[in-house]
Amino acid sequence: MEAQTIQKYMHTSPRKLRLVASLVRKMEPVKALEALRFSNKDAGGDLIKAIKAVMANARIKGMENLSFKAIEVQEGPKMRRFRAGARGRARPYKRKMSNIKIILTDEKGGEFEARNTKHETNSK
Repeated sequence: MEAQTIQKYMHTSPRKLRLVASLVRKMEPVKALEALRFSNKDAGGDLIKAIKAVMANARIKGMENLSFKAIEVQEGPKMRRFRAGARGRARPYKRKMSNIKIILTDEKGGEFEARNTKHETNSK
């Protein structure tokens, strides 16, 4: 069984979130929360919020022994902003947003086992 959540329009750039997501991708969700709580990255707070949401969804479905099947960080829309420049000009920049998609499963192996079997069938 699977539980999923999608957190949209997080005001953190995707690059910063992907860096933090790669730290916890192979951990159990409970251990990932502890690791993120003590990391020095501010993007960890957004990922903690998403992990807590997907764990609540799994608890409602009655799932136990959870593991990550997928953590995807995608680009959201960009907010266009301007900063004052020299000689009265405006210097444009973009504030990037992210969408986080997390899928939890209660099966052993998860995504990594499925990748290996898929790769083996293609090589034959």
